[in-house]
Amino acid sequence: MWRAVPSRVTCQRHTLPRGSAIGNITCTTHKPLPVRTTLGVYSPSLWYQHEVVFVESVVIDMGTLIGSGTVVLIVGLGIGVLFGLRTSPGGQRYRDVESKLDQTLQDKKGYEDEVVEHFTDTAKLLNNLTESYRDVHDHLAKGAATLCQGEGPVSLDRLDDGRNMAEIPAALADIHPPLDYAPKTSPDEKGMLNEEFGLERKPTESSPESPEEPKKPDSL
Repeated sequence: MWRAVPSRVTCQRHTLPRGSAIGNITCTTHKPLPVRTTLGVYSPSLWYQHEVVFVESVVIDMGTLIGSGTVVLIVGLGIGVLFGLRTSPGGQRYRDVESKLDQTLQDKKGYEDEVVEHFTDTAKLLNNLTESYRDVHDHLAKGAATLCQGEGPVSLDRLDDGRNMAEIPAALADIHPPLDYAPKTSPDEKGMLNEEFGLERKPTESSPESPEEPKKPDSL
């Protein structure tokens, strides 16, 4: 009768000099051959050795471990400080001010857009009003030419500032605007800017002399 005996594995670690991060592990596997038992007595086991080299393992230096822990600690502290600032009352006030500033900027932008739209619509309405005035004028001119006796409608192109003087009648060409001062009646008369203007006295008729009052007699 044949029986299988479990195999054994023996591992031995080979370390490299200090400061190195890599070491080797060598394992030895002991595999028994199947043995035959007779009357319940095992025969001597026959063993052979098979050496297997496993994948290199990483050995971390103490300085590297301390440096990594320090970096992780600094990063964690930074994250904690940022989180604390965001959740503190001061951070809440900062967020409120930031949101109000954003809202103010949005309101300002909306107001500017409304102003631009308002004046754009106003310009369009004024253009429409000008066109409507021309249409009304042409309509009235055509009606006057058809219903009334005259020379016909007057075009808007003739209603400009530079009119021809030949179109003004001669009787109206010599009209001057009224003066705001009294003109001189003679060359010898003093003007309004003279210092003695208005100070002349007109001669008046001499009034009859009144009779002298009788003298009172001296008192005794």
